Amino acid sequence: MKAKLDFEGKLSLDEIYAQHHNGQLEGAPENILDKGRAYFMGDNLPILLHLLPQLKGKIDLIYIDPPFGTGQPFVDIHQEQAYSDQLEGDAFLAFLWKRLIVLREFLSEQGSIYVHIDKKVGHYVRVMLDEIFGPTNHINDLTRIKCNPKNFSRKAYGNFSDMILFYAKNRDQHIWNDLTEPLREEEVQQLFPRIHPTHGPYTTHPLHAPGETRSGDTGQEWKGLMPPPGRHWRFSREELDRLEAAGRIEWSSTGNPRKIVFAKDHKGKKIQDVWTFKDKGLSYVDYPTQKNHDLLQRIILNSSHENSWIMDAFAGSGGTLWVAESLKRKWIGMDQSPMAINLANKQIEKLQLEVESRTWNPS
Repeated sequence: MKAKLDFEGKLSLDEIYAQHHNGQLEGAPENILDKGRAYFMGDNLPILLHLLPQLKGKIDLIYIDPPFGTGQPFVDIHQEQAYSDQLEGDAFLAFLWKRLIVLREFLSEQGSIYVHIDKKVGHYVRVMLDEIFGPTNHINDLTRIKCNPKNFSRKAYGNFSDMILFYAKNRDQHIWNDLTEPLREEEVQQLFPRIHPTHGPYTTHPLHAPGETRSGDTGQEWKGLMPPPGRHWRFSREELDRLEAAGRIEWSSTGNPRKIVFAKDHKGKKIQDVWTFKDKGLSYVDYPTQKNHDLLQRIILNSSHENSWIMDAFAGSGGTLWVAESLKRKWIGMDQSPMAINLANKQIEKLQLEVESRTWNPS
């Protein structure tokens, strides 16, 4: 089943191109791919359309944190306006639709997109992404814990999370590095309750597995023992001897051997779809809605390679770009907020980066 949204201002890619392509990038280079870094100033839609001929199919990862359709302005700690989020209803959906349908064209065959959005409009955006990318290319709906619980006066449950919608250009072809996260201390204590005098916390696992092997090495006697009925040794007898010699087998008081497994050798646990990456308050950031860099690092590490191109079409002060830079990725960002551009330029100067920086001039 493929649902579709119906809203005023829903255009095809050709119609979007015809309406929004007029203008030029001031001092645009012949090929923006040369430096590996680019930051564009202005409305992202005509900029994207202008860049598309050069960059179509070349971006491995897109992360965007677009306006949420709140109908409110966003200010910094000094009450200076950073950007306006005034669009609501059909106007907001049309705004986002135009950009998402264009952004898909930039993705490589192994590319993916993460759309960070508020849950009040997330269900609309999910249907929109299904329509643009196809429902089979939906990978995850991620829940992000964004702040500490708050006591609201309204008759409702508190809201301390938002969502990130994760889609691939082609499911099962997308870059996926399958990061793991380390166990918490309480998990180590629970899963590895014993303490080795040299190697620290450990537990033991059975040396046999279900399934009887009538012929073959794993069904034969080892150290005077046969596998229990209906089971076989998990390892060859040669490997069992090696484990025994390495001190990796523990014998119970009843003579039952078990493999010793140390917590220090644990490769980490699979990352689940609820993430706790809390945003810092306005007192601690330069730009409102600035996202947690650890969150951006997780996304970039999991869904791109070194030298992959990363794009953020709502780059703000450039958090995605600076994290991409630190991880040896190439990047392209754009924003139209003067405050965001000023902060981005300061960071570019601080990092001493050679960046193609261009401004969109509408015709």
